[in-house]
Amino acid sequence: MFITFEGLDGSGKSTQADLLRSALEVDGRQVVAAREPGGTSFGEHVRELLLQGDELTPWAEAALFAAARAELVERVIRPALESGADVVCDRYIDSSLAYQGIARGLGVDRVLSLNLEATRGLLPDRTFLILLDPEESARRSGEEPDRIEREGPRFRSTVDAAYRELAVMFPKRVVVLDGSKAASELATEIRGHLRDVS
Repeated sequence: MFITFEGLDGSGKSTQADLLRSALEVDGRQVVAAREPGGTSFGEHVRELLLQGDELTPWAEAALFAAARAELVERVIRPALESGADVVCDRYIDSSLAYQGIARGLGVDRVLSLNLEATRGLLPDRTFLILLDPEESARRSGEEPDRIEREGPRFRSTVDAAYRELAVMFPKRVVVLDGSKAASELATEIRGHLRDVS
Protein backbone atom coordinates (compact mmCIF):
# COMPACT_ATOMS: atom_id res chain seq x y z
CA MET A 1 0.00 0.00 0.00
CA PHE A 2 1.03 3.58 -0.64
CA ILE A 3 0.28 5.91 2.28
CA THR A 4 0.99 9.63 2.45
CA PHE A 5 0.87 12.19 5.26
CA GLU A 6 -0.04 15.83 4.82
CA GLY A 7 -0.42 18.92 6.96
CA LEU A 8 1.29 22.12 7.96
CA ASP A 9 4.85 21.98 9.27
CA GLY A 10 4.53 21.26 12.98
CA SER A 11 1.23 19.37 12.61
CA GLY A 12 2.80 16.03 13.53
CA LYS A 13 2.71 14.46 10.06
CA SER A 14 6.39 13.45 10.08
CA THR A 15 6.02 11.88 13.52
CA GLN A 16 3.00 9.87 12.38
CA ALA A 17 4.73 8.77 9.18
CA ASP A 18 7.62 7.47 11.28
CA LEU A 19 5.33 5.75 13.80
CA LEU A 20 3.43 4.03 11.00
CA ARG A 21 6.64 2.87 9.35
CA SER A 22 7.82 1.38 12.65
CA ALA A 23 4.48 -0.33 13.34
CA LEU A 24 4.35 -1.90 9.88
CA GLU A 25 7.90 -3.16 10.25
CA VAL A 26 7.01 -4.72 13.61
CA ASP A 27 4.17 -6.50 11.77
CA GLY A 28 6.82 -8.01 9.49
CA ARG A 29 6.07 -5.87 6.46
CA GLN A 30 8.71 -4.43 4.19
CA VAL A 31 8.43 -0.64 4.30
CA VAL A 32 10.09 2.11 2.28
CA ALA A 33 9.95 5.58 3.84
CA ALA A 34 10.19 8.68 1.67
CA ARG A 35 9.86 12.43 2.04
CA GLU A 36 9.09 15.32 -0.25
CA PRO A 37 10.75 17.15 -1.69
CA GLY A 38 13.74 14.82 -1.58
CA GLY A 39 14.30 11.10 -1.40
CA THR A 40 16.68 11.00 -4.39
CA SER A 41 19.93 12.80 -5.15
CA PHE A 42 18.12 15.08 -7.59
CA GLY A 43 15.24 15.57 -5.18
CA GLU A 44 17.55 16.68 -2.38
CA HIS A 45 19.10 19.32 -4.67
CA VAL A 46 15.61 20.53 -5.57
CA ARG A 47 14.72 20.57 -1.87
CA GLU A 48 17.57 23.02 -1.26
CA LEU A 49 16.36 25.26 -4.08
CA LEU A 50 12.75 25.17 -2.92
CA LEU A 51 13.21 25.54 0.81
CA GLN A 52 16.39 27.61 1.12
CA GLY A 53 16.70 29.40 -2.22
CA ASP A 54 15.45 32.72 -3.53
CA GLU A 55 11.87 33.71 -4.20
CA LEU A 56 10.25 31.76 -7.03
CA THR A 57 7.26 32.39 -9.24
CA PRO A 58 4.34 30.05 -8.44
CA TRP A 59 4.67 27.99 -11.64
CA ALA A 60 8.44 27.61 -11.20
CA GLU A 61 7.79 26.38 -7.67
CA ALA A 62 5.09 23.96 -8.84
CA ALA A 63 7.28 22.66 -11.67
CA LEU A 64 10.24 22.03 -9.36
CA PHE A 65 8.07 20.09 -6.91
CA ALA A 66 6.65 18.05 -9.80
CA ALA A 67 10.14 17.32 -11.17
CA ALA A 68 11.40 16.10 -7.79
CA ARG A 69 8.22 14.03 -7.41
CA ALA A 70 8.64 12.45 -10.86
CA GLU A 71 12.14 11.30 -9.93
CA LEU A 72 11.01 9.97 -6.53
CA VAL A 73 8.16 7.98 -8.06
CA GLU A 74 10.30 6.40 -10.79
CA ARG A 75 13.36 5.66 -8.66
CA VAL A 76 11.86 4.87 -5.25
CA ILE A 77 8.08 4.64 -4.88
CA ARG A 78 7.03 2.63 -7.95
CA PRO A 79 9.89 0.08 -7.66
CA ALA A 80 9.08 -0.40 -3.96
CA LEU A 81 5.39 -1.00 -4.65
CA GLU A 82 6.20 -3.37 -7.52
CA SER A 83 8.46 -5.39 -5.21
CA GLY A 84 5.62 -5.78 -2.69
CA ALA A 85 6.74 -3.21 -0.15
CA ASP A 86 4.57 -0.62 1.54
CA VAL A 87 5.52 3.01 0.95
CA VAL A 88 5.01 5.69 3.62
CA CYS A 89 5.66 9.19 2.30
CA ASP A 90 5.89 12.47 4.21
CA ARG A 91 4.09 14.81 1.75
CA TYR A 92 3.11 14.07 -1.86
CA ILE A 93 0.80 15.51 -4.54
CA ASP A 94 -1.63 17.06 -2.07
CA SER A 95 1.09 19.42 -0.86
CA SER A 96 1.31 20.89 -4.36
CA LEU A 97 -2.48 21.08 -4.63
CA ALA A 98 -2.69 22.95 -1.32
CA TYR A 99 0.34 25.23 -1.58
CA GLN A 100 0.53 25.96 -5.30
CA GLY A 101 -2.92 24.97 -6.56
CA ILE A 102 -5.01 26.79 -3.96
CA ALA A 103 -2.78 29.03 -1.80
CA ARG A 104 -0.78 30.35 -4.78
CA GLY A 105 -3.87 30.47 -7.00
CA LEU A 106 -2.65 28.24 -9.86
CA GLY A 107 -5.78 26.07 -9.70
CA VAL A 108 -6.21 22.55 -8.34
CA ASP A 109 -7.06 21.03 -11.73
CA ARG A 110 -4.02 22.52 -13.46
CA VAL A 111 -1.57 21.50 -10.70
CA LEU A 112 -3.15 18.06 -10.42
CA SER A 113 -2.85 17.57 -14.20
CA LEU A 114 0.85 18.51 -14.10
CA ASN A 115 1.51 16.07 -11.26
CA LEU A 116 -0.47 13.20 -12.72
CA GLU A 117 1.67 13.51 -15.85
CA ALA A 118 4.86 13.66 -13.74
CA THR A 119 3.95 10.57 -11.69
CA ARG A 120 2.22 8.62 -14.47
CA GLY A 121 -1.00 8.80 -12.49
CA LEU A 122 0.23 7.35 -9.22
CA LEU A 123 -2.01 8.39 -6.32
CA PRO A 124 -1.84 7.12 -2.73
CA ASP A 125 -4.20 4.48 -1.39
CA ARG A 126 -4.76 6.73 1.64
CA THR A 127 -3.70 10.23 2.58
CA PHE A 128 -3.77 11.20 6.24
CA LEU A 129 -4.28 14.92 6.64
CA ILE A 130 -3.36 16.07 10.14
CA LEU A 131 -5.09 19.34 10.90
CA LEU A 132 -3.84 21.65 13.62
CA ASP A 133 -4.50 25.30 14.36
CA PRO A 134 -1.98 27.27 12.25
CA GLU A 135 -0.67 29.23 15.25
CA GLU A 136 -0.14 26.03 17.21
CA SER A 137 1.59 24.34 14.27
CA ALA A 138 3.96 27.33 13.97
CA ARG A 139 4.71 27.14 17.68
CA ARG A 140 5.33 23.39 17.54
CA SER A 141 7.49 23.63 14.44
CA GLY A 142 10.23 25.27 16.46
CA GLU A 143 12.88 24.96 13.76
CA GLU A 144 14.30 27.67 11.54
CA PRO A 145 11.49 28.41 9.05
CA ASP A 146 12.15 27.52 5.42
CA ARG A 147 11.53 29.86 2.47
CA ILE A 148 7.83 28.95 2.25
CA GLU A 149 7.20 29.03 6.00
CA ARG A 150 8.81 32.49 6.21
CA GLU A 151 5.82 33.87 4.33
CA GLY A 152 4.14 34.23 7.69
CA PRO A 153 0.89 33.55 9.55
CA ARG A 154 -1.49 34.69 6.82
CA PHE A 155 -0.01 32.29 4.26
CA ARG A 156 0.02 29.47 6.84
CA SER A 157 -3.70 30.07 7.46
CA THR A 158 -4.36 30.10 3.70
CA VAL A 159 -2.62 26.73 3.33
CA ASP A 160 -4.58 25.33 6.29
CA ALA A 161 -7.84 26.38 4.58
CA ALA A 162 -6.56 24.86 1.31
CA TYR A 163 -5.94 21.49 2.96
CA ARG A 164 -9.44 21.54 4.42
CA GLU A 165 -10.82 22.23 0.95
CA LEU A 166 -8.88 19.26 -0.48
CA ALA A 167 -10.34 16.96 2.18
CA VAL A 168 -13.82 17.88 0.92
CA MET A 169 -12.78 17.43 -2.72
CA PHE A 170 -11.22 13.97 -2.21
CA PRO A 171 -13.18 12.36 0.65
CA LYS A 172 -12.58 8.75 -0.43
CA ARG A 173 -8.80 9.09 -0.27
CA VAL A 174 -8.12 11.81 2.32
CA VAL A 175 -8.65 10.97 5.99
CA VAL A 176 -8.78 14.01 8.27
CA LEU A 177 -7.23 13.69 11.73
CA ASP A 178 -7.15 16.02 14.71
CA GLY A 179 -3.53 17.05 15.27
CA SER A 180 -4.24 18.25 18.80
CA LYS A 181 -4.62 14.64 19.98
CA ALA A 182 -1.75 12.73 21.55
CA ALA A 183 0.63 11.14 19.05
CA SER A 184 -0.13 7.63 20.36
CA GLU A 185 -3.88 8.18 19.98
CA LEU A 186 -3.45 9.40 16.41
CA ALA A 187 -1.23 6.43 15.57
CA THR A 188 -3.94 4.04 16.79
CA GLU A 189 -6.57 5.84 14.69
CA ILE A 190 -4.35 5.61 11.62
CA ARG A 191 -3.83 1.87 12.03
CA GLY A 192 -7.60 1.45 12.31
CA HIS A 193 -8.18 3.31 9.06
CA LEU A 194 -5.66 1.10 7.27
CA ARG A 195 -7.26 -2.25 8.09
CA ASP A 196 -9.43 -2.12 4.98
CA VAL A 197 -6.48 -1.08 2.77
CA SER A 198 -3.89 -3.68 3.73
